[in-house]
Amino acid sequence: MITTRFTQLLGVDHPVASAGMGGGATGGELVAAVSEAGGLGVLGASFLPPDEVASQVRRARELTAKPLGINLLLHATEERVEEVLALEPEVFSTAWARDDQDLAAIFAEAHEHGCRVMHMVPHVDDAVRAVEAGADVIVAQGNEGGGHIGEIGTVVIVRQVVRGVSSVPVLAAGGFVDGPGLAAAFALGADGVLLGTRFLATNEAPVEPAYKDAILASKGDDTIVTTLGDSLSGRDWPGAWARVRRTPFVERWLGREPELRRRRDDLWQELTQFQESDADDGLMWFGQSAGLIDSIEPAGDLVREIVAEAEEILRSRLPTFL
Repeated sequence: MITTRFTQLLGVDHPVASAGMGGGATGGELVAAVSEAGGLGVLGASFLPPDEVASQVRRARELTAKPLGINLLLHATEERVEEVLALEPEVFSTAWARDDQDLAAIFAEAHEHGCRVMHMVPHVDDAVRAVEAGADVIVAQGNEGGGHIGEIGTVVIVRQVVRGVSSVPVLAAGGFVDGPGLAAAFALGADGVLLGTRFLATNEAPVEPAYKDAILASKGDDTIVTTLGDSLSGRDWPGAWARVRRTPFVERWLGREPELRRRRDDLWQELTQFQESDADDGLMWFGQSAGLIDSIEPAGDLVREIVAEAEEILRSRLPTFL
């Protein structure tokens, strides 16, 4: 078994966490499967109705008694902090704070509820700010990841954050899918990995089959970094880009954001129809790591496979270089 500062601090068996992807891309069964296998499952609460979040947490608690996390995107959902903490997650996961938000007050409230705080950052300055505010774990997210990202590649940002906030555990995110990735994260100084795209391609992920099939078909070169989705939603993500698949919808609207903003209502209906019909189109957020994914697996098996692969690399391959 691999033991790191992350596993010791949170009381989990394995240094693997699932990303708290918002908009309903996680779900209680996925979260529970990751946690029950010894990792840390994280539910994305942002943009879901409060009763839906509570229902998903209840479902996860039915399936596992092990630690789990709930994620909020602070720039858009600070008013929901109390609601989320009342659900008593072991880990309060946060990301994308505005510069004017009082992270110390938010993190202190989480600590008062007995939660550990895990905060994701795209820049080392954000990591330093979060640790000074009381964060217990930092996730250093590289540009290879899917969804909302910064501009720095994973290898660089992980090393910067590990050097900048050595007092707390750091998870590496952006491009990780397997045991070799976990072993590489250790080489960079991280205490584990956080995976998003890989957990979308699992049995338990509550996304459409076409979404999972698109991940399997990807060679890692069919995504684009854009703000098109934010122009459509009208949400202001501070300092963020978003990596999405180059679907026909995306290709049609790239560079036409003013017209897209004018037609938001109609286009949201179009996206809803894509989802309902399981169409291979619309907005699909996933990372370049899709090029390393060729199977849909149970999430729990995936956690165990990642750790077993990393253990074998650490035990058998790396010592041969010395």
